[in-house]
Amino acid sequence: MSKHPILFLIGGIFSLMIAMGIGRFAYTPILPLMQNDLSFTDTLAGYLASSNYAGYLAGAVIAGVFSLNKHKTNYLRVSLIISILTTLSMGLTHTYLLMLVLRFISGVVSAFIFVLSSSIVLDKLSTAGKTNWIGYFYSGVGVGIFFSTLFIPRLNSLFGWEGVWVGLAIVSIILTFFVWLWLQDTTSTSIKTQEQVDEIQVPPFKWLTWLMIAYGLEGLGYIVTGTFIVSIAENTTDFRFDSSIVWIVVGLGAIPSCIMWSTLAKRMGYVKTLVFSMALQAIGIALPVIWTSQTSLFLSAFLFGATFMGITTLATTLARQMSPTNSSKVIGYLTAIYATGQMLGPTIAGIVTSVTQSYNAALIGAASTVIIGALFLIGGIRFDRKTENSLIK
Repeated sequence: MSKHPILFLIGGIFSLMIAMGIGRFAYTPILPLMQNDLSFTDTLAGYLASSNYAGYLAGAVIAGVFSLNKHKTNYLRVSLIISILTTLSMGLTHTYLLMLVLRFISGVVSAFIFVLSSSIVLDKLSTAGKTNWIGYFYSGVGVGIFFSTLFIPRLNSLFGWEGVWVGLAIVSIILTFFVWLWLQDTTSTSIKTQEQVDEIQVPPFKWLTWLMIAYGLEGLGYIVTGTFIVSIAENTTDFRFDSSIVWIVVGLGAIPSCIMWSTLAKRMGYVKTLVFSMALQAIGIALPVIWTSQTSLFLSAFLFGATFMGITTLATTLARQMSPTNSSKVIGYLTAIYATGQMLGPTIAGIVTSVTQSYNAALIGAASTVIIGALFLIGGIRFDRKTENSLIK
């Protein structure tokens, strides 16, 4: 780590690009293309998205329950290979049931890659005294969303939606080569000293329950926009651009967001910053309902991108600091409750949208859910003002 910290960080970023930017979120801009060709209803689209998030939940639970500390690199590499195969296979089938299975498996390995790479990178950055780089690591999701979406219009025009999946699988293979070279858990994780742990002000460990509840509600709410925003643009008569551009805007908002929110949290406090970011996200989710236009869709996409990975960065960093000696397990549990919410979100939103023939009710419900999650965090703001030594036990 001390020899090549930049390469190590880039390897971590690439792993998130593969697992999250492509493996999980490429489905959103490809969804309208699949719906046009295969006549998917919003309900079926919601089920397909929920299948991926159910897999993500299963993977997060497995990562939380079982100790993966001894073979992190091996587990990560196997997960990357499976992720590529599921992305490739999505472009080779028109069978809905097989797609459900593929998206489920993709979700499982996405969770593994997220938890394992987060644990490896956060532990090593902490050991190397580079915790200020954490935001750069999590920006990998936004970078993955942005760059993968750039390929979609061209690949679709040449090869259809099937070619988009195959093309993104090829991109993933290239990125995996560098992850294989640069991201390795070559040193044992040592127990952090008091000075190392006291990097940020955090609530006591018993407050973790409130963080998990809020994070679960965040997962339930944010994923409605995360699944359907491109379809919303596709079905908005005033929207005159290629709908995939909306997802590019999401990626642009997400790239600097983790760095921005981490910097703000060190000044304002992590809990207070979490509350603020979730409130801002709720406004972005509800914006297309309040104001129907091209501008509101772009602004909604940007606010969504600017908050959803920032919230993950804040919550994950905060949880790890509250339990620094068992990072894989606590990140796994936190990811599991988040995955539970996002598994339910697309199904509920898809059914509501099909019944009402409008995305409005689903978006208002999602925004309200995120606000409720933020309210669960308010009691923890008082810990932001306490000294670190009184909080770390």
